[in-house]
Amino acid sequence: MTYQEATTYLFTAAPLFQNIGAGAYKEGLSNTQLLDKHFNHPHRNYRTIHVGGTNGKGSTSHTLAAVLQSQGYRVGLYTSPHLVDFRERIRVNGEMIPQQRVIDFIEKERSFFEPLHPSFFELATALAFQYFAEMKVDVAVIEVGLGGRLDCTNIIQPDLSIITNISFDHVQFLGNTLPKIAYEKAGIIKRQVPAVIGEAGDGEVRAVFEEEARKVGTELIFAEEEDELTGFSLSPVTGYTYSTKSYGELHGQLSGYCQEKNIRTILAAIKVLNQSGYGIDTEAVKEGVSNVCQLTGLMGRWQTISTHPLTICDTGHNVGGMQYITRQLQETPHRKLHIIIGMVNDKDVNTVLSMLPKDATYYFTQASVARAMPVEEFAEIAQKHNLHGSCYANVGTAYSAARQNADENDMIFVGGSTFIVADMLYNIL
Repeated sequence: MTYQEATTYLFTAAPLFQNIGAGAYKEGLSNTQLLDKHFNHPHRNYRTIHVGGTNGKGSTSHTLAAVLQSQGYRVGLYTSPHLVDFRERIRVNGEMIPQQRVIDFIEKERSFFEPLHPSFFELATALAFQYFAEMKVDVAVIEVGLGGRLDCTNIIQPDLSIITNISFDHVQFLGNTLPKIAYEKAGIIKRQVPAVIGEAGDGEVRAVFEEEARKVGTELIFAEEEDELTGFSLSPVTGYTYSTKSYGELHGQLSGYCQEKNIRTILAAIKVLNQSGYGIDTEAVKEGVSNVCQLTGLMGRWQTISTHPLTICDTGHNVGGMQYITRQLQETPHRKLHIIIGMVNDKDVNTVLSMLPKDATYYFTQASVARAMPVEEFAEIAQKHNLHGSCYANVGTAYSAARQNADENDMIFVGGSTFIVADMLYNIL
């Protein structure tokens, strides 16, 4: 079996939410527990940190992993979805799991797991937990796949649980109100495990977290109420500069507007980890925050593809993420704005499109996944929001057209869906 055959098997034999959406979603932990027992509970061999929430999970997970690596820990990192290669999901100290290890997992274990009819994510999680044990990691940063309470990562007993924020996403599974979504996300709050909440506000969402913490008798830390971050500035050239009480000045490599919220969550998490004996020092924090992409391979977060013209891609794909992107698009200097965009069919397309600038030239397209909204249908909805442009069959042709039409003082933005960004990066890497 080749690696290509192995990933094709994973993507087709097990339902892949990334491609087909609701048909791949399996509620409950029964398969996960059977797989975990079969592999002798590998996640019990190392410490873990659990990261959930609607937006910011990926940036927070990667940055914490980078900081821990910088402190000298051997760090596993499990995130989703991948952008170009399945192996992006499973890393140790930034290095992706080897192709041969993926092949071996399928060839050796398929006779056990095939009768279970597992989802793709159940298999990926089992592989990640087993691989981290084999690699003798000290600690693994584990990102929740979807929700929290019934997510198959929720069998771990972490040192810390983190919930970044709550926004509308995956409402068909998690509920159509913010308190319902918060309840599902709060399912990772565990007895005697401290939990950092990135953004909770003062209303019903906060009350949900407080009630769940009360039920299990654990401590909540609200990052918005911590005073570690004392100031910040953002340069279009050098990125964020953060002023902090404990670590002095930090340079943030990630430069999306949402990162100011994420860094508050990350600093609150580091404080709790140090109270648990992690011993993370100032130099590790500075190194991790300023070199997260190099240390962990993170891509797609307000990532600069080209400078002439300035070309940015970002995986923000829901209302919560798009509110930061639209503001940053307006405030980033440019002559004319070109937007390459497509979305998947289970998102709040109308609300997202209503937020976008009317004066941009649009290149409507669709990603190479079954969940992608057909480009003609997407463009028709966009026109109702006074967004005008042309349709392109795929991201590659849309990008070529935008490059041809833009001059060096223009700006090209690529986004609307994680999968649009994935197709973009696949074309250029």
